[in-house]
Amino acid sequence: MGRAGDEHRRGDPGDRDGGPHAGPSPGDDRYAAYCDELAVRLGKHWDAVLDANAEDVARGAAKGLPESLVDRLRLTRDHLGVLVGLAERVKSWLPAVTAVGEPVTGELGCTARKVPKPLGVVLMIYEARPTVTVEGALLPVAVGNVAILRGGGEIAATNAALGGVIGEALTAAGLPGMAHVLAETDRRMVRELLKRYDAIDALIPRGGPSLVDHCRTTSAIPVIASGGGVNHLYVDRSADLDVVVDIALDAKLTEPTACNSLEMVLAHDEVADELVRRFVARPDAFTLRLDPRLRAADPRVVPLAGHDDGREFLDRSFGVRPVPDLDAALEHIRRHGSRHTEGVAATDPVVVDRFLRGADAAALVVNGSMRLHDGPTMGLGPELSISTGRLHVRGPVGLAALLTHSWAIRGRGAVRGTGGAR
Repeated sequence: MGRAGDEHRRGDPGDRDGGPHAGPSPGDDRYAAYCDELAVRLGKHWDAVLDANAEDVARGAAKGLPESLVDRLRLTRDHLGVLVGLAERVKSWLPAVTAVGEPVTGELGCTARKVPKPLGVVLMIYEARPTVTVEGALLPVAVGNVAILRGGGEIAATNAALGGVIGEALTAAGLPGMAHVLAETDRRMVRELLKRYDAIDALIPRGGPSLVDHCRTTSAIPVIASGGGVNHLYVDRSADLDVVVDIALDAKLTEPTACNSLEMVLAHDEVADELVRRFVARPDAFTLRLDPRLRAADPRVVPLAGHDDGREFLDRSFGVRPVPDLDAALEHIRRHGSRHTEGVAATDPVVVDRFLRGADAAALVVNGSMRLHDGPTMGLGPELSISTGRLHVRGPVGLAALLTHSWAIRGRGAVRGTGGAR
């Protein structure tokens, strides 16, 4: 097992001195130090990480994995700058998210305030993105959680190398073993972990719908669901079509496999043909999957099939279907969307308002790219994932979402009896 730091055992669930985690309380200076140490050690060992990653990429290519998946496995020197920047941003957000809340005064003169506490032990199961290993070892741990990270077998060598780097950073910061990077590919281990609701406090699956559904149906551990993004853009007849082309191509081409990528354009009948003409007029490299009712003479055009509804294409392609009105678009979204990110392009405020009231997703974007659904872009700080669930957190899963709290109540002798306060 590739493991960061010394082994952490919680023991019997009924025997928890000081809370359900091994480290100091949120806000301790050692967490800021860990952010610094992780950034330094990533830089120091990045060549070794890249060597391990090259093994994973070569093995994936030899197995015949699709190029889009092989690309997700690959790390480059550019990723180092991204991850170092993430560590710096996490450090800068820690004081605000770990601060004790402002007091509120109750009827009897007592005061109550929130004291931040870690969720406890977080199990994160994800697929073939090695950057997620660093994110998972950084954000949960920086606010006091223990993180158990199980990535796909396709990145086993990379995860083993990253586990060593993370362990060094924890030790240098004076933290106990709070991040465990599991490099094994044995699925029996995952099955056993999913049974440990007595020892694991939160489960975060990051991957496609099948992974999320598997975690929800086979485990009693509370899930922060970060499912795939089958995301739609409704284009009203009042929309500025030049703006539509810009935001649609940005939402697909900037990161085609991202969970906040565009999959389907639902265009009002009155503008669908003209919108298609404007798409094919753009020189960008993409594939346009067209509904049989639409036509375009362009080598980038392929037919849109019935089974393409509700599908993540995971490549540089997206579909276009005509719809008679907003109601039809909303019905399509209800049937085929994943409640991740849905968008509307319209200049008619009535249409915008009806869309915002009628569509249900973690984020609803008006006249903008789906890619705006992102914690830092929204001004919410670093994020671990995007939650499509309804409880605890919806949308970007930032540092605050990886904390719970205790209410600290100062009674000053107050009692609830008929005599009131003493």
